[in-house]
Order: sequence, then structure tokens, then C-alpha cells
Amino acid sequence: MCIGMPLQVVQPEGLFAWCEAGGERERLDMRLVGEQPAGTWVLAFNGSARQTLSAQEAAQARAARQALAAVLAGEGGIDAFFADLVGREPTLPAHLQPAPATKAVA
Repeated sequence: MCIGMPLQVVQPEGLFAWCEAGGERERLDMRLVGEQPAGTWVLAFNGSARQTLSAQEAAQARAARQALAAVLAGEGGIDAFFADLVGREPTLPAHLQPAPATKAVA
């Protein structure tokens, strides 16, 4: 199983960039997202940046990866990794919500 990893661009080099987060450093192919300035967060997958992320999206993705590592290590209490979801019912994005019912015409 492969899971994308959020990394931050630290040294752009045209179609490639050195990116890092959490002690991980990787040189990524940037052709799918274009040249990005230092500070930009990207989702890395198999040596390529697949999409740009906001700082909030990157933080949420990093927290989810940390929760996965905690579960694999047999630890509990992963709610802290999902603070944005705890205490509320998640909602589906608009394109996945059921269509409103239509009234039948007699």
C-alpha cells in the first residue's frame, strides 16, 4: 500500500525540488504541479509531487499519518490526531450528497 506524504518545498530546482517534513527529505519531480516556491506544501507519491496542499491540509494529512503509525504501534487515543473531526458529525462533500427528492406531478 502506498500513501501520499505531505512535504514542504525547501529548495526549488525548476522541474525538481528538494522537499522535507518531519525529518524526511526527498527530491521530487514537480512536473505535475509545476514549479513551486519554497514554503509550498505538496503531496508526494512515488517520487513526484501530485498536488499542492494548503498548510491546513498538510497538517491534517501529517496528523492522519501519525495516527496510523500510533495504531500500528498498538497505541490508543488517536482522537488527538483528528481534532478537526472530534465532537462533530462529518459531512459529505456536495458532489457525494444525495440529490434532493423531487415531487411527482400528477
